[in-house]
This record gives sequence, structure tokens and C-alpha cells, in this order.
Amino acid sequence: MKPTRDEAYQLLCKYNDSPALITHGLAVEGVMRHFARLLGEDEEKWGAVGLMHDIDYQRFPDQHCIKAREILQEAGVDEEYIHAIQSHGYGLCCDVKPEHVMEKVLYTIDELTGLINASAIMRPSKSVLDLELKSVKKKYKDRKFAAGVNREVIEQGAAMLNMDLDYVITETIMGMREVAEAIGLKGEL
Repeated sequence: MKPTRDEAYQLLCKYNDSPALITHGLAVEGVMRHFARLLGEDEEKWGAVGLMHDIDYQRFPDQHCIKAREILQEAGVDEEYIHAIQSHGYGLCCDVKPEHVMEKVLYTIDELTGLINASAIMRPSKSVLDLELKSVKKKYKDRKFAAGVNREVIEQGAAMLNMDLDYVITETIMGMREVAEAIGLKGEL
């Protein structure tokens, strides 16, 4: 099965009831769709992968990216989607390497969306709509800020993609702007 957007969202919600995890899934979906458009790829597929990427995290945090395979196979999801979802944990919680450009983008932007989210909520506007690259880069350099964000993964991902880190950050911000209201980052502008 190649899940539709609604099917992917239903699967995410079946295994996650945490508003934070669902919002994160929506943020990653938005950024994946944005990059798919930039790269001339399948926006629906990329969006579904983004939505479902943390499907196992709430229930099985110690087996993250491992249990995802079982859950998604049981739901009849195509192998291409499963491999992509598992690969975002490469070197962290599994050994499935990102190979396709979709997988490399997911690997790179998963952590980055967390940093951008944290940067946006610290702004007076509480919005991603007026967040700029320079503000994110300043926060990026401060290892105490959003300390749980693995900056090495972001850098490794950008290198895998042969993309400049500033470009990846800028386009991730743009993708999050597209879904600002859905992810609670429209703010008080």
C-alpha cells in the first residue's frame, strides 16, 4: 500500500496520541512536501513518509525505527516507505542507511525541524513566519539551546545531499512556514 495523506495521518494517530509528536509529524510532512516540490519528486509520497516517520516513537522509544517496520508491514505499507522511515534513525537507533534523496532529506530535516520550532517559539512573535536564517544559525551555534537536537546529524545529512547547510536551513524554514498554522507557529503576527 502506498498510503494516502489521510491513511498516513490515521496510522500516525493510531500509534501516537501525544500532541507534540503529532505536531512534529505535521512539521516534517510540510518540509518533506516542500523539498519534494523543489526537487521535482512525488509530494504525496514524501509527505506520507514525513507524517509517519515517528510512528513507533511514543509506544516504543527504545526500539524507535525498529518497531516501525513491524507496524508498517502489518498495515501493508510498501517497502519503499518503510525503508525511508527506518533510515531517518541511521547511526542513532538503527543501521538502515539513507540511500534515496527522499531518505536523505528526511534524515537531515527531522532534527532541524526541532531546532527551528524551538527558535520560533523563543521569538516575541512566536512565529516561524518572520524567522530568518541568521536567527536559526545563531541558535544552532549555541549547543545549550535545544540541546537535544543532534547537529551532527543535520550536518551529515546536508553533506549526503550535497547541499549547503544554509540552504537546507532556509528551505526547512520555508517548508514549516507553509504549515505554520497547523503546527502552532503562525504566532501573533
